[in-house]
Amino acid sequence: MPQLSVLLPLTGLFFLLSSVLGSEVNVPYPVTCTTRGADLTQDTVVVLCPPQCTQWRTSVFGTGVYAAVSSICGAAVHRGILGPAGGPVRVHRLQGRHNYISSYAHGIHSQALSHWTASFSLTKPINLPQELTSETSTTALPAAARPVKKLLKKPSVKKALAGGNKDCQMDIAMVIDSSSNIGQRRFNLQKNFIAKLAAMLRVGPIGPHIGLIQASDSPRTEFLLTNYTQPKELLFAIKELAYLGGDSNTGKAIMHTAETFFSQENGGRRGHPRVMMVLIDGWPSDDLDQAAMLARESGINVFLVSVAKPAPEELSMVRDKDFMKKAVCKDNGFFSYPIPSWFSTTKHIRPLTQRLCSLDGLLCSKTCYNSVNIGFLIDGSSSVGDGNFQLVLEFLAGIARSFEVSDVGAHIGAVQFTYEQRLEFGLSDYSNKDDAINALRRISYMSGGTSTGSAISYTTQNLFRRTGPGRNFLIVVTDGQSYDDVRGPAMAAHKQGMCENNKSKLHKAQFSKSFLS
Repeated sequence: MPQLSVLLPLTGLFFLLSSVLGSEVNVPYPVTCTTRGADLTQDTVVVLCPPQCTQWRTSVFGTGVYAAVSSICGAAVHRGILGPAGGPVRVHRLQGRHNYISSYAHGIHSQALSHWTASFSLTKPINLPQELTSETSTTALPAAARPVKKLLKKPSVKKALAGGNKDCQMDIAMVIDSSSNIGQRRFNLQKNFIAKLAAMLRVGPIGPHIGLIQASDSPRTEFLLTNYTQPKELLFAIKELAYLGGDSNTGKAIMHTAETFFSQENGGRRGHPRVMMVLIDGWPSDDLDQAAMLARESGINVFLVSVAKPAPEELSMVRDKDFMKKAVCKDNGFFSYPIPSWFSTTKHIRPLTQRLCSLDGLLCSKTCYNSVNIGFLIDGSSSVGDGNFQLVLEFLAGIARSFEVSDVGAHIGAVQFTYEQRLEFGLSDYSNKDDAINALRRISYMSGGTSTGSAISYTTQNLFRRTGPGRNFLIVVTDGQSYDDVRGPAMAAHKQGMCENNKSKLHKAQFSKSFLS
C-alpha cells in the first residue's frame, strides 16, 4: 500500500504526518537551557533546546552518560549533538551509576561526580515531523480513509520548586572541617548538621545558593553555588561527601574561598550578600588573620561555628587563642557561634539559620566600613586659626565615629602639616573607636605655612608604609592654596595602589574660613 500524507494544522503550524502506517509522531517538547534530566519523567522523550545555551552557565556532569542533575541542553552541546542554534534532541533516561567522568568538548567543561541516582544519554532524533509552508502540495485522503486524529500527549515535566526562601537570597559558602582532628565519626555528625541546616535554609533559584569547600591539608571545592539549586539534590550531594583527613588548615580554606569562590564565573550572583560559614572542630592548624582580612575586604560575611572548643589542658597547643575574634566579619558576638558538642547541634539549626539570613546584620556586605585604613591629613597652618582647627578635629571625629575601629575592622591615623609634617598617631596605635576619637581631639595646633604636596608625600611614605594596596583612604583637609605642587604627590599616591583597583581614593575637602567660622 502506498504511503499517503495529510496536512494537519497544529497550533498555527503545518506538520507532515505519516498517516497510513500509523507510526508514532514525536513532537519536540520545548525546554530551557537549565532544564535537567531529573525534571523529565518519561524514559524516552524528544525535547527542543533554545538557541545560545552555550552562553548560559549550565551544570554538566559526566561524558557520554550524564548524571540526571545535568542540564539537558548543556549536555547536548557537550556531546556535539547541538550547536549554538539549538534544536531537538532525544533524551534516554538511564539508571544511576558511579564515577561520572569530567571532560571538555565543544566549549562545555563537564564535571566529575562520584555517584548519582539517575542518568541519561542523548541521541539525534530521527523521523521528526517536518515543518511545512502553506505552499506545500499534498494528496488529500478520502474522508473514509482519513485516520482519526490522535491527541498528542506532552511529556510530563516535574514542576520545579518555585524559588526557595525568597527572604534569604544569600550566596553561602560552607567551609567544613575534614581534618584528622575531627575523625570519621564526628565528620559524619557534621554532615548531618549541615544537611539539616541546608534543609532549613531552603535553597532555590530565588532563594539561597549553597556551595561547599572541605578544609584539610589543602582546601577542596566539592560543589559550587549553582551546582545544586534544589533541596533534594543538595542534600544528596552533602550525603556523598568523603572524609579527607589531614591538618585543619582553615586559613588556607578561607583564603581559597575568598579569592575565587564567589566570582560570577563560579556562580556568584551580583547584588546578593556573600556569606561564608566556617566550621571548626577544636582549633585550626594555621593562622586565619590574612585570609579573614581578605574576606572582609571582599565584602564576605564570615561566620565561625566552633564545635567542642579546646579544653583548658589543650590551650597550650592552640597557636592563636583569639582565632575566633580574628576570623569573623566583626567581633560583636553575632558572627561567632560556639557549639559545645557535635551531639547537641540540632537545637542550634534554627538560630544559626536566622543569623545567616539576617540581611541587616551582615555588616561586611558594606565593604566601605571593613578593614580600611583611613588617614587624616590636617592643615595646621596659621591661616586656619586655633578655633577653626578645633572645628576641623570635631568634623574628623564625626567621620571616625561612622566606622568600626578595631584590630580586624577600620584603622585610623592622623598627620598634621604646615611647612613641616608631624605624625600624630599611626594606624595601629588605637584598636577601638573611643581611643581613636579621643586621640584626634587631643591634637595640638601647630601654626605655620602650607605645603600640602610635601605633606601628601610624607603621609603616603610614613602613615601607609605597612599597609597593602586597595584599602587606603587619605582625607586631606586644608583651607586654601598650597605653596608647593600638589598634583605630583597626589599622582604618586594613586600609583601606590589607590587607583588600580578603584577601592581607595584620595579625597580633598577644602574648608573656607567663612564655612568654619
